[in-house]
Amino acid sequence: MRAVRSSASQLALTFEYGVCAEGDAKATITQDVEGAADVYFYANDNITDLLAAGALSELGGKYLESVQSTNSQTIIDSITLDGSVYGFPFTTNTWFMYYDKSVFTEDDIKSLDTMLEKGKVAFPLSNSWYIQAFYVANGCTLFGDDQMDEAAGINFGGDNAVAATDYLVDLVANPNFINDQDGAGIAGLRDGSINAIFSGSWDAQSVKDALGDNFGAAQLPKATIGGNEGQLMAFAGSKAVGVNPNTEYPQVAMALAEYLTSADAQQAHYDMRTVVPCNTELLSAITDDAVVKAQNDTYDNTSITQPFVTAMNNYWSPAENMGKALVAGEITHDNAAAKTEEMNTAMNTDVAQ
Repeated sequence: MRAVRSSASQLALTFEYGVCAEGDAKATITQDVEGAADVYFYANDNITDLLAAGALSELGGKYLESVQSTNSQTIIDSITLDGSVYGFPFTTNTWFMYYDKSVFTEDDIKSLDTMLEKGKVAFPLSNSWYIQAFYVANGCTLFGDDQMDEAAGINFGGDNAVAATDYLVDLVANPNFINDQDGAGIAGLRDGSINAIFSGSWDAQSVKDALGDNFGAAQLPKATIGGNEGQLMAFAGSKAVGVNPNTEYPQVAMALAEYLTSADAQQAHYDMRTVVPCNTELLSAITDDAVVKAQNDTYDNTSITQPFVTAMNNYWSPAENMGKALVAGEITHDNAAAKTEEMNTAMNTDVAQ
């Protein structure tokens, strides 16, 4: 996140910059909302807490029209709460699959089970941002069908969830599976000991360097869980630029936020850092980039919106604990049902915010 403060002296403007990751915006901005940045980059799942702290301005007029005319409805929905839009999006935020084209064909990558028969696959199972893919693939839900019904809670219990846990017990036991942590996936791509990983655009250059001409990227595969073929589903959101309603210069701040997410700015982010744009005009012009296609195919076809209701805070630790326990071999077919219900109960129990 590039945080910006603005001040005015006659006709002059001075901009002061600070550095903070988009995912840390909530923690940083809400420490002192009135003294925080006038303009800041944030991940869309921070919206609920930023709004509760009075730290995000609603868009209207020409700025709302600008966002609506240059983004897909899915992107707009990711920064919308109760019908109001809160920010200028600049990229989608999700994860997808990288693979070695010398090992897997385009048909192979449609099925995780087929891939595990032909090569080594690394997946960050102990990371709570990834593990839900298997449970959602088998019909489990987070806050209803649209991921915004807080009263519906998280449904990671019952037969569907137990079947997903059983699948993961077998996955961990598969000699062709590697839990991807501490850079193991990319290191394995480099030395050939791993043939596919799951990550996002931030790892694109490292994967290209590792695989060379065999570089491949694609949306998520399916998996056969409990006898049923289901589609693995990533969490998807966006990153945006927000305006602090406490700014002394709201018009300048809005104009700056719009500029920082303009087509020219998104093009620069893409050229310099491989940040995938969400501007619809830019996307239509980028037709030969496998990373852009994989990320947007995932966003459109193999993802669910990452919930940004407050109760989502209850999800992360139980999901991480389940993944770690699976990798450690503490979850077995004998205790899968009990451990799954424990996870579901914990996910629906309020934790200290």
